[in-house]
Amino acid sequence: MPKLKTNRGAAKRFKRTASGKFKRSQSHLRHILTKKSTKRKRQLRSGALIHASDQASVKQLLPYS
Repeated sequence: MPKLKTNRGAAKRFKRTASGKFKRSQSHLRHILTKKSTKRKRQLRSGALIHASDQASVKQLLPYS
């Protein structure tokens, strides 16, 4: 069997946790930040986990993670 290619776009967006789940960063923190409150921007800095229904597709994109 040939080696599988990692999807490079997914590799930049998702990291594997120790328990095998995938973590991601929050969206809406790139531009148009003046109208967003400080609290909202601060809470968007924290990461989040990939939903359980998306785990299989992300695992397929990142075969060696």
